[in-house]
Order: sequence, then structure tokens, then C-alpha cells
Amino acid sequence: MLDAYVTALGMVLDPYVLAVIVASAIYGLIVGCIPGLSATMATALLVPLTFFMPPVPAIAAIVTTSTMAIFSGDIPGCLLRIPGTPASAAYVDDSYQMTLRGEPEMALGICLWFSVIGGLFGTAVMMVASPAIADFALGFGSVEFFWIVMLGLGGAVFIGSSSPLKACIALLIGLMLAMVGMNNPAGQPRFTFESTEMLGGVSLIPMMVGMFACSEVMRHMISDGSAPQVAIKKMGPIFANMWRLTKQYPWQLVRGSALGTVVGIQPGSGADMAAWMSYAMSKRFSKTPEKFGTGHPEGLIEAGASNNSSLAGAWIPALVFGIPGDSITAIAIGVLMMKNMAPGPTIFVNNPENVYALFLVFVIANLLMLPLGWAIIKVASRVLQVPRKVLMPIILLFAIVGSYAINNSLFDVGLMLGFGVLAFVMEENGFPVAPVILGVVLGPLLEEYFINSMIKSDGSLIGLFNRPIAAVLAAITIGIMAWTIIAALRPTRAAPRPTPQDL
Repeated sequence: MLDAYVTALGMVLDPYVLAVIVASAIYGLIVGCIPGLSATMATALLVPLTFFMPPVPAIAAIVTTSTMAIFSGDIPGCLLRIPGTPASAAYVDDSYQMTLRGEPEMALGICLWFSVIGGLFGTAVMMVASPAIADFALGFGSVEFFWIVMLGLGGAVFIGSSSPLKACIALLIGLMLAMVGMNNPAGQPRFTFESTEMLGGVSLIPMMVGMFACSEVMRHMISDGSAPQVAIKKMGPIFANMWRLTKQYPWQLVRGSALGTVVGIQPGSGADMAAWMSYAMSKRFSKTPEKFGTGHPEGLIEAGASNNSSLAGAWIPALVFGIPGDSITAIAIGVLMMKNMAPGPTIFVNNPENVYALFLVFVIANLLMLPLGWAIIKVASRVLQVPRKVLMPIILLFAIVGSYAINNSLFDVGLMLGFGVLAFVMEENGFPVAPVILGVVLGPLLEEYFINSMIKSDGSLIGLFNRPIAAVLAAITIGIMAWTIIAALRPTRAAPRPTPQDL
């Protein structure tokens, strides 16, 4: 392993890779701090460029962009009370109240400093846990992987959403889209409508670019297009009180980082849910819960550490099982497959240097966040005043060019625009988009593992339960689904907790 890390370090320290990391960091910081442009959207727009990169810089671009964008979403939330990303919405009231008190540098310093610590914590867990889980998973068969995929789908629908019914409908749309083409165990064309372009199935990258970028452009088109124009006073020292707060709230820091990593590992959850859960837990166990929402740093520290630690946690199921931990790792899996690095336990055997290079990129990206985050905070007023009417046409142009460049096909451009309309309609009616992507990514794996399992058991469904590990995974999956259905059928006595989509 040490030799593989040494090789990976040489790959990461290549001048070209370092230049990609720095450029991606700046890009992620700028996009993330513009309200409405999420970390997922920033990552999706970057995918067409990775098509022309070697594996290590391609993955480095994805990792660095998402890491920076999740943090920089805190900037407009703090200064304007407009969260740049859904994860930032969990603690926007506290950060904005600090700004109103004349302490924007403390609020943004907390977001930056504790995001870095949380990100490094999650990276350390990923570096230790991923190889160990992969060694254990090498003994898995098709039955175990079937239940792993089912657990990922079930967790995303029944845990990772405020409306399980709508999430289930979105997932079914994704699974139906996964059936298109000839990529099935029988090699039989399905739902192609005699179109040769559809024989290869739905192209994942144009689909993701359309659903996360094109839909946002459409949303802007029907709005008034106004963007907030503010004048922000000169910031004070960003890191002045961070060490004092670290010593004052050590348990909140550890608890938020640990919870964020665990939530990130759960497929379909992501930074959004990690931030909301950590903020709620911080308030639940706080000695002064009445101060939350008034500019109190406690919840800000715990949730800020949580959202960045969840990014690394989400890569654990993505690398070991090929199951996206969130929408960003769903995009990353597509890039990995494009670079002939199919996720799964064998990736640690076939491509260990590339995987360890990814770990080191996470460390570099989080450390690089300190100086670059400080710089973007200092110029935040100018970044936030970028006119949306100028920005959105540029985004649409990149989306069209990127979708065309993948296969040099106008059909993919039409596909991108069509999925943009679909995502816009879904989000306007409260349906989440991420389960659609999850269904397209995991649908073929679900079908393949199920068919292989049925062949091995001569068509008997008992074969899905007669192995010890498979039985445990089946019990967990069925238990999660049953628990959520029972909870949904109970009469609610309190108003539901607000979600990022409600803000």
C-alpha cells in the first residue's frame, strides 16, 4: 500500500494535475457562491471537459469543484440570507444574524475553518475504511450485490427525501429510463422506438447536464431575472476567533464531522441531509437551544463541519460498491466508467494508484480551501453582483457544447434539453431529481445482479436469502422500507420539518 501511495503522490504532484486542482477550486468557489448554482450543477457542467483529461486530473477536477462549491454556498447565505446550496440553508439564519450584528467575518470564518476540519475528518475515514470494506466485499457474489443496490435505492427513497412517495415516483422514472437500449443481460433492444441513437441507452452525461443545469436556466427565464445588488463593508480578520471556538466547542465539531461522514455513506443522502441533521442534533443537545437562529455559533460549527465531511463519506459506497452516495458521486461514477475505472471492490486491485491519488486530492483540496476561501470571502461583494442575465446564457452555451462534444451528436443536445424540461417540471411540483439519476445509474446493475442470482438458484427466490450476508442485507433493506411506510401511515401531530427545497 505504501508503494501505491508514493506512486499516487507523484501522480498528484504532476504540474498539470496541480493546475487542474487550482483551476477547479477557483471555479467551484465562484459557482458555489452564486445563489441558485449548486455544487451538483457546477460538477455537471465540468463533466464534458473531463472527457478530454486523463483519469487522475479528471477525478481531481470533480472532487475539488464539489468540495469548494459546498463551502462557498455559505457566502451568499451569510451576506444576503440567500443560501448558495441547499446544504447552506440549514444554518442560514444564524450566519445572517451574525452579519446583521456586524460580524460577517466571524460567520464566514466559522464556515471556512470548520468546513476544512470536517472535510479532513471525512477524508481520513474514507482513506481508512474504503480499502477495508473493499477487502471484505471481494467475497461478495451477485446476491449480496443485488441487496447492496436495493439498499442504496431504498435508502435514497425512504431516508434521503422528505416525501417518500414523490421520491419513489422519481426513482421509477429513472429505472424505466435505465431499461432503454440494448444494455441488458439478453441484449434485446427495449423502448428504442426503432431509433439507432437509442440502442446504446440514455446517455448519462447529457442527461445530468440537462437536469441540473438546463433546468436552472429555464427557472431563471420565467423569473423576473433580478439579482441582489449589495454593498458590503470591508471584512475584518477571518480567522481571528477560530482557535478559541475550536476549543470551546470540540464535541460539536467531532459530532458534526462524524455524523456527516455516516450520513454521506448512506446512499442518496448527501451534504444537504447531513447539514440539516447535524443542525437539528446540535440544537437538541445544546444547553442553550433558545439561541439557535439568533446568530449563535454552536449549530453553525456542527452543521458546517458536517456538510463537508459528508462529501468524502459519499465516495465510500461509490468506490467500493459503485453506488452513488449523492448526486455528485453519481456524476463521478459516470466519469470513472468513462475512464475505464469501473467502481467496485476490484478497483482497489486494478487501479490502486488512481484511487489513492483521489484520496490525496481530497486532502489537498481541503487544505487549499483555506487560502482560496479566504480570498473569495474578501472579494465576495463583486462575485455576488454577477448579473444572472449574463451568467445564464453562458451556462446554457456550455451545456449545449458539452452535450454535443461527448458523442458529436445533435441527438444528445436534444436529450439534454428534454431532460432539462423534465427536471424543471418535476422540481416545480416538488419531485426530487436525484432519484432519477440514481435509478439510471443503478438500474442496469440491479437487473444484472438479479438475473445472475436467478440463474445460480435455478429461478428460486429463496436464493436471494439463503446466504448469511445476503440475509442480513435483505433484512436491513426490508426493515428500512417497512419502517418508513409505517411511519408515513401514522397521523402526524406536528408540522413537518422544513427542507432545503422549502426555502
